[in-house]
Amino acid sequence: MMIEALIAVALVGALVTFVVPNRYAGKLAFAISLVPAALSLWLFAAFDGSGNALLGGDLAFESRVEWIQLGEYSISWVVGLDGISLPLVVLTTILCSLAILSSWTPIDRRESQFYGLVLFIEANLIGVFAALDFFVWFIFWEAVLIPMYLLIGIWGGPDRKYAAIKFFVYTNVASLLMFGAFVTLVFALGDAVTSFALPEIASAMIETGPEGVFGLEGTTLASIVFVAMFLGFAVKVPVVPFHTWLPDAHVQAPTPASVLLAGVLLKMGTYALLRFNFTMFPEQVEAFAVPIAAIAVISVIYGAMLALAQTDLKRIVAYSSVSSMGYVILGLIAYTQFGVGGATFQMVSHGLISGLMFMAVGVIYNATHTRNVGDMSGLADRMPVAAGILVAGAFGYMGLPLMSGFAAEYFIFFGAFGADFPYAPVFTALAMFGIVLVAGYLLFALQRTIFGPYRLETDYDVGAAPLHDLAPMFVLLGIIIALGVAPDLLFEMITDAVDPILTGGEL
Repeated sequence: MMIEALIAVALVGALVTFVVPNRYAGKLAFAISLVPAALSLWLFAAFDGSGNALLGGDLAFESRVEWIQLGEYSISWVVGLDGISLPLVVLTTILCSLAILSSWTPIDRRESQFYGLVLFIEANLIGVFAALDFFVWFIFWEAVLIPMYLLIGIWGGPDRKYAAIKFFVYTNVASLLMFGAFVTLVFALGDAVTSFALPEIASAMIETGPEGVFGLEGTTLASIVFVAMFLGFAVKVPVVPFHTWLPDAHVQAPTPASVLLAGVLLKMGTYALLRFNFTMFPEQVEAFAVPIAAIAVISVIYGAMLALAQTDLKRIVAYSSVSSMGYVILGLIAYTQFGVGGATFQMVSHGLISGLMFMAVGVIYNATHTRNVGDMSGLADRMPVAAGILVAGAFGYMGLPLMSGFAAEYFIFFGAFGADFPYAPVFTALAMFGIVLVAGYLLFALQRTIFGPYRLETDYDVGAAPLHDLAPMFVLLGIIIALGVAPDLLFEMITDAVDPILTGGEL
């Protein structure tokens, strides 16, 4: 019942935070969030699972309760963790705690509601990564959208309503496409499944596949469902050309919401792609390898080029997320141990680094009230610690050795070079060029804002950032370095869950 405890603490904490006075909400929410963070670290230390959750693995902290009967299919509360989902649960709880702590300075109105929504997001994110019944998983999946929509729409910038509506419409339409495709697949599996449990559906897909419906052969239907689900999840990742909602959402969202959006919510899309498309449709993965690899490379290069053209620090980091998620897609389509394992490692690494970058940009904005790189320079003289952390996070993005970004990119490139699909080395080489572009736009932004003589186009007095703004960044930087120095803290666990995917459930 440990997973239920994680979810319950966050949900109850959200309800309590909603009703406390504003002046207590931030500190209470942070104290409450430390409980799931501590529990998730205990789960990580006590983890004894093996294999893959959908392919007959030995789940950790599993629980199952029959819920309702929906016609011929049963729906159950089924949760459990394997080496893919557990690191993402830990990432969620840590980032939520640190995002709350980083909110103390910028959030100065309706604090109770803000912190309650953050805890509500945390509860549903844990559910997304732990649920193993499709309907339960989908409830958590959709429930994440509502609080993030409110965080952007209420506490965001001048164009917050437009950004919030765009975020909601894009992601909700994609969810409907994915939902319809998957339910159609379940019905097409016929008597092979009697529930919406993901392990049962995955087993049926690998062993028999869907029957023909609507005049379509089973293999054709599987391909259509694969493409529809890929498109639905691609919006959430997001990949080019479905990325346009992300920069608007990031620029208008308050900094803590950007931390959660880039750090965890984007990982919902890549996690779902791995759980559904790349686990249940091995034949379609092979058939669509080249176009998916092309999408990955385009996302890497185009996202980096868009970042290179920006002058808003937050928009630069937002577009860099599009580029980084392209690396995840490349690792997944490589369909090798290092490729898929590296993609999962990159999910965690990018969550940490992007969270750090958005926090650093937020601290600079709190002091300068501008994010335009042309409006400031020489901040290292006035904010040396915050500036130093921003530089460290940027080097993590660039793949500096002994930081988690380097390990993630090495695993992905190593796995992608050895992939079986046509022109894999060419796609990989093109994606590697993205690192040069990343270095270009980040170094340009740092040179303009951090170094040189001090100058600020606003009248605000810039000084050292408060400790509660710096502390969460130090924690993230420490984890980034720890995973860069010792990637096996996660990678062995991840590959143990990845291997059954590549062998069709057989070890």
